Amino acid sequence: MSFSATKAAVLTRHIREEARRLGFFKTGITPVRPLPWEDKFNSWLEQGRHGEMKYLAKQASRRRDPGLVLQNARSLVIVAANYFSPDPISDEPLGGRISRYAWGEDYHLLMGQRLMALQESILRADPGARTLSYVDTGPVMEKVWGAHSALGWMGKHTNLITREQGSWFFIGVVLLDVDLEFDQPEKDHCGTCSRCIPACPTGAIVAPYVVDARLCISYLTIELRGTIPRHLRPLIGNRIFGCDDCQEVCPWNRFAVKTPERRFGPRSLNLMPELSSLADITPEEFSQRYQNSPIRRAKRDGFVRNVMVALGNSGSPDALPGLVRGIHDQSPLVRAHAAWALRRIPGDAARIMLEQARATEADPCVMEELPG
Repeated sequence: MSFSATKAAVLTRHIREEARRLGFFKTGITPVRPLPWEDKFNSWLEQGRHGEMKYLAKQASRRRDPGLVLQNARSLVIVAANYFSPDPISDEPLGGRISRYAWGEDYHLLMGQRLMALQESILRADPGARTLSYVDTGPVMEKVWGAHSALGWMGKHTNLITREQGSWFFIGVVLLDVDLEFDQPEKDHCGTCSRCIPACPTGAIVAPYVVDARLCISYLTIELRGTIPRHLRPLIGNRIFGCDDCQEVCPWNRFAVKTPERRFGPRSLNLMPELSSLADITPEEFSQRYQNSPIRRAKRDGFVRNVMVALGNSGSPDALPGLVRGIHDQSPLVRAHAAWALRRIPGDAARIMLEQARATEADPCVMEELPG
């Protein structure tokens, strides 16, 4: 074995051992090269399936070539951290469902700390190396690279899956300008299973391995800043931040184990919160309640918009107090969705509230949602 190969083997072993010590249950390592599935990525963008996530197109050239992200990059290290909590979920219509990954503290902070520690360890082992890391924030296609290493494979729902623990995990990536020992890619173990496709409430998995973000509830409740298309609102149900349905039905998640990281565990306020208690949360209360939480990504108005939709989908007169507060909200976005929701509540009280709102409302977007 040559000196360079020996050096690569030693550093690779060090990285794997250090990653496990830091709490990553699996590590994949792959060489930097042009993006696998580049044609699929280009087609996805051309068809507009990224919706309003304009940064994906803006950063497309760097996403296609990690060498443009870190000059002379040679290796990609992709690591996985389990976030699964086994607490049961509920379809209680007046409770809000939040995606499991957002039950605990913000993974960007926790994963970022671990990756910084991993980078520091790499530099101690090889002071001449240059490194750069990201946690879902940089122009690196982590899932694609993970699927071209031994980390896992891309499921038909486009989430990475591992044989060891299923798909309930966060992904981090470290780019290095040194060679390492590279994995043989994991095989695709989905086989003929396609449970995730019909499980999607909005039909966002438009083909195996293809998700149209414009239909995905996670996109609609988190990334979309404006009005949720009317025809999709009833399909959102009581989901107010994200959606896990495609993962819940995946057979590989029978191997899921509880995360050892307590900070990824659920905060009590994130387990089926009462919708009415969130209907008039102020910006200050939102920031305080969701401090160091992924939920802040939706921003206050977008989050309360989601709450209005969920209240409307309950179809329950018990949703009226929250919707009354929503129809008087300072945000036109919230008022518009509250008006839509009130139309789904039976009885004279909702009808009267809509008539009163129409007499005083001036915003054209809200007026479109009010009965004529």
